[in-house]
Amino acid sequence: MRLTIERAALLKALAHVQSVVERRNTIPILSNALLSAQGDALRLTATDLDIEISESVAADVQRPGAISAPAHNLYDFVRKLPENAAVRLELNADDPRLFLAAARTRLHLPVLPADDFPLMPADDFGARFEIGPVELKRLIDKTRFAISTEETRYYLNGIYFHTIKESDGAVLRGVATDGHRLALADSPAPEGSVGMPGVIVPRKTITELRRLLDDASDLVEVSVSTQKIRFKLGDAVLISKLIDGSFPEYARVIPKQNAKKLKLENKAFAEAVDRVSTVSAERSRSVRLAIEPDKVTLTVNNPDAGLATEDLAAEYGDEALEIGFNAKYLLDITQQIEGESALFELADSGSPTLVRDETDPAALYVLMPLRV
Repeated sequence: MRLTIERAALLKALAHVQSVVERRNTIPILSNALLSAQGDALRLTATDLDIEISESVAADVQRPGAISAPAHNLYDFVRKLPENAAVRLELNADDPRLFLAAARTRLHLPVLPADDFPLMPADDFGARFEIGPVELKRLIDKTRFAISTEETRYYLNGIYFHTIKESDGAVLRGVATDGHRLALADSPAPEGSVGMPGVIVPRKTITELRRLLDDASDLVEVSVSTQKIRFKLGDAVLISKLIDGSFPEYARVIPKQNAKKLKLENKAFAEAVDRVSTVSAERSRSVRLAIEPDKVTLTVNNPDAGLATEDLAAEYGDEALEIGFNAKYLLDITQQIEGESALFELADSGSPTLVRDETDPAALYVLMPLRV
């Protein structure tokens, strides 16, 4: 194998694929990226056996071939090269290492055979559709903060994507919950997505996909089977196993009859929560909201650290109510709200609270209260 490639193009592709490689691996080849030179392109592939990312990049291929080399070392070397450098990659029969040269720098990397690299078997993807990168980013960003990190409840360790029929048409919905809060976002269902199986996309896959979406400009091709999901973003392809489990019936925890309406300036509320939670206990991070007409008083009382209170102006016309929440969960939700106001729909101090963004009716958040 012998080829020449622009440093910037190689670095961008390596940045995409190497991020899936774990720093510690008991299987040596999983630390490697597969390099396959054919025609006028170099294709790079990396996997952790659950996720596979590959990307094709233009190259001047003088001699085709394929080999695998350490992904992180390759990325770090290319990252440190001069910006406009041309990188030469070469593999010869008389040297068991991959040779890289750029400017005055040379590197020899150990390799493993391309045939030993574990590529994911192809699935029969039944549902196929295209979605804009901005819309897919929105579905992810509005929900991923609520993904559970509790491994015993593995079926909550991802975003649940599915389509449902609403009164004004079908929607593609993303939902995430950790049992303490729930985040939901809808988007008009793309053609071909209606009837797709509901799938739980793992947290790590969501992270890798979100990174790829930052560089995506064209429509994202999505293919879904019962066991895998595939995203094609230009020259990059991400394939991932799905979480094999049943997502809970989330609709049952979304309150429908919360009659008490509270409207707060979102930025001022977030800053107040951040200030008073300075003295909160690390474990519960609880903050009490004393809600009365036109005012909310935030209180954190920690015997070991102190007492903090702050008054905020509010739009509220119902009977007085006291309710407690985890301060971090409140801040996570306020970060998703793009409008000036956060709208809280409450029932009582022991029932779930619904939070909405007045500028985005296709997203909602549910927060379980704390005893304070």
